[in-house]
Amino acid sequence: MNKILAIDTSSSVLGIALIDEEKVIGEHITNIKKNHSVRIMPAIELLMKECDITSDQLSKIIVAKGPGSYTGVRIGVTIAKTLAWSLKIPLVGISSIEVMAASVGRYFDGVVSPLIDARRGQVYTGLYQYKEDSLETIRDDQILLSKEWAESLKSESRKVLFVGNDLPLHRKTLEEILGRQAFFAAKTEYNPRPAELAFLGVNREGEDIHTFVPNYIRLAEAEANWLKKKQVEKNL
Repeated sequence: MNKILAIDTSSSVLGIALIDEEKVIGEHITNIKKNHSVRIMPAIELLMKECDITSDQLSKIIVAKGPGSYTGVRIGVTIAKTLAWSLKIPLVGISSIEVMAASVGRYFDGVVSPLIDARRGQVYTGLYQYKEDSLETIRDDQILLSKEWAESLKSESRKVLFVGNDLPLHRKTLEEILGRQAFFAAKTEYNPRPAELAFLGVNREGEDIHTFVPNYIRLAEAEANWLKKKQVEKNL
């Protein structure tokens, strides 16, 4: 049976999973403010050792490609690309928002809106729904003010389940605008499941490893400022 490794470092949560096509073999999840770049490889090696899986048994690498923490996303994607290239196996990228939706939405009678704080009152989010055990995208991942997002969800006229470790930062705004239309995941459901990430990518085609890049949705602030500076210099 083919074994699949999933990696998610797109937020403060570090998640790793090993699955075959039928079951979860093992998972490692932490939500602590420690450097992912230092901890990710030892965590992968430990999980594989505990599960008696060797690298030559892996058939695919699946990674959460963002949006989320710029540094975190880069770390996960870099590790995943390196492993996939060295092992000569396919690499699949999955939206970090989609993973969060998959972790809670299967039994919810409505739509799911994962939230990742993007500062200045903004959130990374999207809208998903399960239909016949398949997760469907209702609205693509985007970045906008949480107030604007809540106002736009009024038109859905359906229950909306919000989830994410950053949910407490925006909950008051969502409740004030959506009222009883808004539902909130339990704290035990905040962390995205790396096994869900793995199963989302099981049947998806591999991507070109050399051209594969993270999905930041927006430029990092430093990069955006650099581009503005270059544009000003060009116009002088």
